[in-house]
Amino acid sequence: MASNTAPIKYAQRSDSLYISIALPDVKDETIDLSDKALKFKGTSEEKNYEVDIEFYEEVDSEGSTYKVLPRSVQMQVMKKEKEGDFWPRLLKDKALEKNQVKIDWDRYVDSDDEDDAGGFDMSGLEGGMGMGGGMGGGMPGMGGMGGMPPGMGGMPGMGGMGGMPGMGGMPGMGGPGGGMDMEALMKQMGNMGDLGEQMKDMEKNGELEDDDDDDDDDLDDLPDLESDK
Repeated sequence: MASNTAPIKYAQRSDSLYISIALPDVKDETIDLSDKALKFKGTSEEKNYEVDIEFYEEVDSEGSTYKVLPRSVQMQVMKKEKEGDFWPRLLKDKALEKNQVKIDWDRYVDSDDEDDAGGFDMSGLEGGMGMGGGMGGGMPGMGGMGGMPPGMGGMPGMGGMGGMPGMGGMPGMGGPGGGMDMEALMKQMGNMGDLGEQMKDMEKNGELEDDDDDDDDDLDDLPDLESDK
């Protein structure tokens, strides 16, 4: 399938270039940035696109980044000479630039106004990928997923679940919170059982008097009441 030439927009500062490949929903992208040229291949809306350009001057490929966004592929390409003047154009080939490159007026500033305008708004490139040496098919922003953030190894507070505070001090449980010692309580309960057995034995041997019989004898000793005449 034949490839189409992808449209390019750019703006610049004295130290860098901001390049946008104006294609929506780019997939299967391959980007190769060297110090002198940029090569791009990708698919957008089921069509193949490519870019093959040579820069007006050398760039710093290792310090440059890119990110695939829903409506474009955006790049910050650092210039090799960071204290130089603005370039008169993006490409070394002036004729090719007229056919393929447009000014990004949303990011454009004149060289005289750079100090007031400041650098590029880089929020759209947060989590972008490096470009030096060629990058292909990478998911932008995934570079930082290798390690979990600090503290994720365990859930906060789970280390203290071995013992519940205050449980040792429940009355009667033998803890430092006060109350009767369990061993002593069990001993007292055992003694009460022994006492019950002793009382049964004494009653069997007649050593305990029957209080009910004594009460009946006392009633017999009372004089008869005279009935009313």
